[in-house]
Amino acid sequence: MKCTQFYPVILTDDVGMSARFYCDHFRFKALFESDWYVHLQSSEDESVNLAIMQFDHESIPAEGRHKAAGLLINFEVEDVDTEYDNAKAAGLPILTSLRDEDSGQRHFITHDPNGVLIDVIKPIEPSAAFLAQYADGAAGK
Repeated sequence: MKCTQFYPVILTDDVGMSARFYCDHFRFKALFESDWYVHLQSSEDESVNLAIMQFDHESIPAEGRHKAAGLLINFEVEDVDTEYDNAKAAGLPILTSLRDEDSGQRHFITHDPNGVLIDVIKPIEPSAAFLAQYADGAAGK
C-alpha cells in the first residue's frame, strides 16, 4: 500500500469545541467545516493534519460509534519549553510536567476536551541504554 497521507480522526460528541481547542492551543486551521466533521491542518506545516468527527455519524459503522479513548497524540516541536509555558498560561491541564526522559524526549503531557492525551515533545539525545535499542541509522529520526 502506498499511503498518500495519514492523519488521526478524533471521534467526539462536540465537533466544534474539539476543533476550536486544536486551533486555539496548537495552531491548527480548519480546511473543511461541517456540523459533523472538521478537517484541520497545522498553520505551520501543511503535512500535519487532524480531523474531528461526530462519533455517531451515519458514515461510521455501528460497531465503531464510540468517542475517542485510549489515544495519545504526539506533537514534536522545536521549542517544547515555550509550548509548555503557553499551555500553562492557557490553563490547560498538565498531566506530566516538563521533563527529560532517558528515551530521548523532553516533553509534557496534557489532554484535549475529549480526554485524548497530547504529548508535546522535543527529541533530545537518548541515554546509551536507549540508543542501543535503535535500528542502525534510526536514532534521531
